Parts: sequence; structure tokens; C-alpha cells
Amino acid sequence: MTTESTVIIGLYNPKSPANVGAVMRAAGCYDATQVRYNGVRYNRAVKLQTDTKKVKSRIELVNSDNLTDNLSDDVKIVCVELAVGATSLPEFVHPQHAIYVFGPEDGSLPQQVVDQADHVVYVPTNGCMNLAATANVVLYDRLAKTLGDIDDQQQVIANRDNRNRLKVKSRP
Repeated sequence: MTTESTVIIGLYNPKSPANVGAVMRAAGCYDATQVRYNGVRYNRAVKLQTDTKKVKSRIELVNSDNLTDNLSDDVKIVCVELAVGATSLPEFVHPQHAIYVFGPEDGSLPQQVVDQADHVVYVPTNGCMNLAATANVVLYDRLAKTLGDIDDQQQVIANRDNRNRLKVKSRP
């Protein structure tokens, strides 16, 4: 992204350490500022966490009773939920400073959380995705809509696995 932005991920009562670990990995891939979570289920299961890229060393994972406490005034609350009246993700214009609040894997966000949102968006899929998949799609959409020119070669070289030496053959 070309300008400084705030990207916070809020996880409402997540139950799966695997999904939280995958969200942490997504946070690292898409330059999120912080990941917040509430509820007690994750804390009970955290021993099984799968943060394979050790993103917690770069991005803070914060337990907070209220996911939207202590936000700067310019941070917009964006709930990501299959809700009647929500804006489809392809039509959504991401705010520069946002907290994206995702519901639990086995439920929905409470109405009072949705009511305080500045925006409510949904991913138009057939059926619903899991938490980590949804976070990846939303963060990728934000990135794709804010990127300027990309040096494809440098992007690939900087981010590929150190054993990956693949090249695409020139085509006529």
C-alpha cells in the first residue's frame, strides 16, 4: 500500500486455534497492524496454535473483552458477516483505517456488534467459508484494490519459498 494505513482484525469468540493461527498468517501476508480476539474458547485451546510463520513476533495478538475499545477516531468498524443489507465485497470501498470484525466459526456476530459498525460486508459465495478463508479473501480484496504498479519479478523473488526457483517460459 502506498500510504500508511491501519488494518486490525477482530475475531469474535473464535474457537479454533488452527483458524486463529491461519488468520495470524494472513495478517502477516497482508500487513495487518494487529489481531484482536475476545471470548474464552481460544484461550482454552491456544496450546494447539498453528502460527507457522511466527507472525506473533511481528503482529500483536491481543485478548480484549471489547474488540473495538481503544481505537483511534479515524478507524472504521467493518463487520464481515452474511447479513441482510450488507454490501458485497466486490462493491466495497475499504477505508484507509479499519478494524475488520469476523464472527465465530460456528455462529454469527451479535446484532449489537453489527449495529455499531460503520460498514457491514459479505463475501458472495455459495455457502459460507470458514474464518481463516474469509479473513484471507477480505484482506486480499483490500490489497488488490489499493495496489499501485507492481514489480512482478521483485514481488515473487522477495516472497517465494527459498527452495522455489520456478520461472515462466517466454511465450510467443
